Amino acid sequence: MSVTDPSHKELHQQAADEAARRYQDSAAERERVEGRLAAGVRFPDYPDALAVRADRILDRGGLSASAVVADIHREAMDLPDANERIIDLSNELQAWSFLPRGVRAGATVARITLRRDGRELPHGTGFLVSPRLLMTNHHVLPGEAFARTCFAEFNAQVTADNLPDTVVRMELDPGTFFAADRRLDFALVAVKPAQDGPAPGETFGWNRLSVQIGKLVLGEKVNIIGHPSGRLKEIALRDNAVLVRLDDFVHYTTDTEPGNSGSPVFNDQWEVVALHHSGVPKKDDEGRVLRKDGRPWQQGDGDDAIEWVANEGVRISSILKHLAGLDLDPARRALLAEMGPDTGLDQAMSTAPAAPAAQPERTNTAPGAVPGVTTPPVPGVPVTVSMTESETGTQRPRVGLRARSTAFGGRQHLVFLHGRDQQKKYPDELRLSWTAGLNRGLTLASMPTLDPEDVWFPFYGTRLHDLVSSRESTAEPIGLDQVSAATAAEVFAAESPTGSYEQLLYEAAARAGMPRNGPAATEGFGSGLVGALHRPLSWLAARSDLDEWTIATFLRDVDLYLGDSAVREAVLDCVLETMPTSGELVLVTHSLGTVVGMDLLNRLPDGLDPILLVTAGSPLGLDGVNERLLTRGPHQPPRVRDWVNVWCPTDAVAIGCPLEDERWGKLTQPPVTNGRDHAHKVEEYLGHPEAAQEIGGVLRP
Repeated sequence: MSVTDPSHKELHQQAADEAARRYQDSAAERERVEGRLAAGVRFPDYPDALAVRADRILDRGGLSASAVVADIHREAMDLPDANERIIDLSNELQAWSFLPRGVRAGATVARITLRRDGRELPHGTGFLVSPRLLMTNHHVLPGEAFARTCFAEFNAQVTADNLPDTVVRMELDPGTFFAADRRLDFALVAVKPAQDGPAPGETFGWNRLSVQIGKLVLGEKVNIIGHPSGRLKEIALRDNAVLVRLDDFVHYTTDTEPGNSGSPVFNDQWEVVALHHSGVPKKDDEGRVLRKDGRPWQQGDGDDAIEWVANEGVRISSILKHLAGLDLDPARRALLAEMGPDTGLDQAMSTAPAAPAAQPERTNTAPGAVPGVTTPPVPGVPVTVSMTESETGTQRPRVGLRARSTAFGGRQHLVFLHGRDQQKKYPDELRLSWTAGLNRGLTLASMPTLDPEDVWFPFYGTRLHDLVSSRESTAEPIGLDQVSAATAAEVFAAESPTGSYEQLLYEAAARAGMPRNGPAATEGFGSGLVGALHRPLSWLAARSDLDEWTIATFLRDVDLYLGDSAVREAVLDCVLETMPTSGELVLVTHSLGTVVGMDLLNRLPDGLDPILLVTAGSPLGLDGVNERLLTRGPHQPPRVRDWVNVWCPTDAVAIGCPLEDERWGKLTQPPVTNGRDHAHKVEEYLGHPEAAQEIGGVLRP
């Protein structure tokens, strides 16, 4: 970074000083890691971390399956050794696609240039993280006013023939979006498209950031692409290793220069793992920064004279969690949502006011596509705009919906029973969405589709939310802007009506394969580990398609429903307010709704005959759940003729499926593969013909 203003000098110096302090504070951990590296341990990380990393490498196509089979099966290996070998192979065996993937990732990186006194001064590096948003350091763009004096230069590089490429200049647009944080040293700013042109991400692609763990282990190599000292684009390729991982930062050895401020730090699968923000300067006993010649550094000596001992990056997961807690208007929330589902921001936005929907993300599925980089989308896709109540001037009810009296001849009733976290949603939209998913599955099964108005939709979302909120000990509902998921889990455990929350969480993690002993499967080992519940949360998140916060709050709501009789009775009463009283019942349930549905079957009037029960994404396989049903333990659902339990292996809520205890009775349990990042979505479950044909097969026009 070229520092041209006292305020920037101060911010730059603060970043370096804080990095040096963290480097000194983590000396014991670094010495442990370096000692194990010197002893020949390639990846001196914890077994859980190695297991999660190996799973992610295989899941994201970071290593050829044939290479794994050929290498692992040459000799007998236990699981820890096999996990380490998979990571080792991913570092040793780089397929030809490693290079074009790097080129594609590098296209998202831009030089940030400052206009000052009629001159254009190279200032730092940034990289696209959505079609319209660019990330860099706070000390590069400390505020909106300063950002207006800068622009981004893409293709500031040489070609394969070592000739200057054609630079594309795009103006920053902080008025549309700007967010920054000094401690995490990041800034996120909108970029204007070229005149009458597409958004920058549609031209250069963008990096799909992920809040999930498993992107890196200690000792693993990282790659950095940037504009050191404002030069044309350069890369520090695989000659650097991660030494220490802190709560929000990571230290690594690399030959990058301090001018790489704002550069993305990639793993070998070209996923962004950190935001490069500062070198770590060597200091003497008096705290003075030292030059390469051993003398104290002074202002005016320049960054090149400093003896840099390491580099520090800000963990992407920490930045994403910070963004999730921002209080933004709908338009800015929509821009954040464009960053994609891996960020977890789409779930953080679920309770926000409705906003214009983001343009659908296009994930590259061509051969050699980069898992962590989204390439330019196909133009011409329409953008759907959702209006808020204040914009339409109407008030829409959030109560249960009855089906038309003529549906299925008035003799049969199709009832959808939803799960948790629906309190801010509209039942008519939910019913429409469920029906759309089911109609997709019916179409694939060559069966007639349904009209949403022929479906009953009881709605208890608001009632459950009010009951849960009234129990929380904090002044306001716990949110990502206040605490981590692990901290929230500690609160949930303390407030559990029967003290069963922790048991439920640990049972789910154990069924997902978590070893009984060992440190947490998370990128945040060591200091900062929040209680014992951090470990099972991290393990479940790493082995599923849900993040820690979703898992923690889902289990909290299940625990409250099962453990507090007042909550259970209120929910069941709310559901019964919108239920048929006679005829044949086809009950389709999802998530927490499967638990409510099992209890509901004990409360049905005698004239209502349940001919089919469908449970999708259900936690009923957990003993901590089924042992606390009204009819305790695994059992055949009361009066139900047929039961279909559809489940997805990557759905953390469906852990415990398939249901294997003989006491469940006879049931059909088709496993399905839901879309990535949508493993728990009911629309995905109902969109499979295996589930839809069971429903359509019993319904009569």
